[in-house]
Amino acid sequence: MLLTNPITIFEFDKNTDISNWLVVDDVVMGGRSNGNFTLNEKGNGHFYGEVSTENNGGFSSLRYRFEPINVDKFTKIKIRLKGDKKQYQFRIKSDVSQRHAYISNFQTSGDWETIELNLEDLYPTFRGVELDMPNFSNDTIEQIAFLIANKKDESFSLEIEKIELE
Repeated sequence: MLLTNPITIFEFDKNTDISNWLVVDDVVMGGRSNGNFTLNEKGNGHFYGEVSTENNGGFSSLRYRFEPINVDKFTKIKIRLKGDKKQYQFRIKSDVSQRHAYISNFQTSGDWETIELNLEDLYPTFRGVELDMPNFSNDTIEQIAFLIANKKDESFSLEIEKIELE
């Protein structure tokens, strides 16, 4: 039973302002990956680029910070997207000052699909290491992110239409 109406965290269209979305690559640690984020001709967010494991690198991420959203009445994040048959990670933070994030990995099919992630299944990690802490159980979130880090050199492409809480 749905406790409340869904809340849209972000929905892309041709007039969307994406200036608050930030690409963070492994170059912050000396790596050589190169991610980009644009609105494509259809009005979807398009996260794409190259992951390089050179120089101990190996990730590209896309982050979006917003005013805290109360999530205590919600159980899922639903993401409408089209990937490239690669695995990605979805990440949330209840407070952007936290060093750790709560994550879930998901596989893309190559077609448009809706990915559903249970909030209570998101587990805490820091720099790729799972932490000995409970899964996500906070009342708010104020950052979401997508990350690709498959431990290999590869190009990637992820189109995002909508992200919502249900």
